[in-house]
Amino acid sequence: MYGDKVMEHFRNPHNFGELKDADAVGKVGNPTCGDLMWIYIKVGKNEKGEEIISDITFKTFGCVAAIANSSILTDMVKGWTLEKAEKVSKEDLLKEMDGVPPIKIHCSILAADGVKAAIKEYREKKRKE
Repeated sequence: MYGDKVMEHFRNPHNFGELKDADAVGKVGNPTCGDLMWIYIKVGKNEKGEEIISDITFKTFGCVAAIANSSILTDMVKGWTLEKAEKVSKEDLLKEMDGVPPIKIHCSILAADGVKAAIKEYREKKRKE
């Protein structure tokens, strides 16, 4: 049913919780199954001066797949530039998860939308400043 990696991230999620000093929060949900997710990002700069996700956490209310994909995604994109993180595809996330039942695919891709929503919120806030 679920792969070992998915079960490990479900049982011991990485980067779980609210990031108190987040620069932005992406809130997404799936009306089909009721999953709800918040992705918190802190933006910094790398040695090239590019904006990167310097810290990322999540809070997810949902099934095994939704919780595991939040954890896996936060591990994937931490340290990435905003441009690269915006391009993370649902297919990239599914490949990284390595073992999700077909009926749970809609839950398994929600975090990709969450990080994009957080980056969008960050950019909107920055434009207003």
